[in-house]
Amino acid sequence: MAETDHARPEGATGVLVLADGSVIWGRGFGAEGDAVGEVCFHTSMTGYQEIMTDPSFAGQIINFAFPHIGNVGTNHDDVEATNPHALGLIVREDVTDPSNFRAVQHFDGWLKANGRIGLAGVDTRALTRAIRIQGAPNGVIAHNAKGEFDIPALLAKAKAWPGLEGMDLAKEVSSTQSYKWDDGLWTLAEGYATHSANPEGPHVVAIDYGLKRNILRNLVAAGARVTVVPATASFDEVMAHQPDGVFLSNGPGDPAATGQYAVPVIQELLKVGKPLFGICLGHQLLGLAIGAKTYKMHQGHRGANHPVKRSDDGRVEITSMNHGFAVDEKSLPANARTTHISLFDGSLAGLELTDKSAFSVQYHPEASPGPQDSHYLFEKFVAALEKAA
Repeated sequence: MAETDHARPEGATGVLVLADGSVIWGRGFGAEGDAVGEVCFHTSMTGYQEIMTDPSFAGQIINFAFPHIGNVGTNHDDVEATNPHALGLIVREDVTDPSNFRAVQHFDGWLKANGRIGLAGVDTRALTRAIRIQGAPNGVIAHNAKGEFDIPALLAKAKAWPGLEGMDLAKEVSSTQSYKWDDGLWTLAEGYATHSANPEGPHVVAIDYGLKRNILRNLVAAGARVTVVPATASFDEVMAHQPDGVFLSNGPGDPAATGQYAVPVIQELLKVGKPLFGICLGHQLLGLAIGAKTYKMHQGHRGANHPVKRSDDGRVEITSMNHGFAVDEKSLPANARTTHISLFDGSLAGLELTDKSAFSVQYHPEASPGPQDSHYLFEKFVAALEKAA
C-alpha cells in the first residue's frame, strides 16, 4: 500500500505497519506503545478532539486528510465521551503549541494522558488515496522515543487482527447502567446549557450502542426528557422506564454482530408501536430489524462535508458521517422507503417505515464536528412523540 522499506530512517520514533507488509515511518507523539486496528481516513478540518472521543471509532486508527491537526489544543468541552475511543491518529505536520483561547492542554499531553498514540510526518494524502483504492487495511501504530521497533512482531500483530467485520464493539463502549441526561447545547457565552430538559416533555429512552453526547444534547434542546440505557438492555428493561419513544444510537463494529442481541429488542419495540429514531449504527440495526441487510463498505464515509439528497423535496444537506457499514437499499422491505441518499456514492443514507413511526439516518445530524443542516431531525422525532401522546 505504501513504503515497504523496513530500515528505520534517522530520527523516526513512530511507525505504521500494515497487514500487507507496508511500513510507514514517522515521528511519534502522544503515548508510547502500540495499538492494532483498522486504518481509516477522515476529511474534517476541525473537531479532532470530538472525533477522537467518538465511540464509533473504537477499533480504528484515524488518518487525518487535513494536514494541520492539533494546533488549537484541547479543552474540557469538546469531547463526545469520557475517554478517547479511537486507538491513535496519523497526521502530516507536527503538532504545534496551542493557538486558541479555549485551550487548556497541548494535544500531545492530552494524548499521553489518555494513552493514545500519534504519528506525524506521514504523507497522509498518499495514504488516503491508497485506502480509497484498496480499502481500509488492518495495521499497527507504534511510538517509541528511542526508535526501537520489532517490525516482524508488529507485522504479525497486524496480520493476526481479525478486522471489524463480525466484531461486536458496542458492548465495550456502552454505558453499563442507566442514567438521566438533561444538559443542552453549547454556546460560546455560557458553555453547555445545564438542567435544561423540559420536565413536561416527552420521555426518550436512548439505547447506548456507543452514543455521542451531542445527540443527547440535541434531544434535550428539541424538548425531550432523556434516559440512557446500556446496549444490552432487554425489551422489558427499556419499557420499565415508560418511554414515549426510543432512540437507537450510533456506535462501532459490525451491525450484524451487535444485532444478535439488539435486533430482537427493536423488533419488540416496533410491535408495541413505540416511535423509533436511529442514527448510524442505530440506522443499521433498524434496517436489520425490518429484514434488510447490511454490508461492509470498501472505504466507508468519514468526514464533515458529505452531501446527502432528501428524497421528498430534492434538497441537499451537508452532513457529518462516520461509518464503515451500510444498509443495502435493495434489501429494504415493502413497508420501508428511502428518505436520503449519499451523493458521493449513492448509498442509502436514510429510511422511514410507512406503517409505523420509525425512521433513521446513516449520517450524524448532531454533527460535533460538522454542519448543522440536519438538526431538524431531532425536532421531527420529538414532534412525533408529542403527537402520539
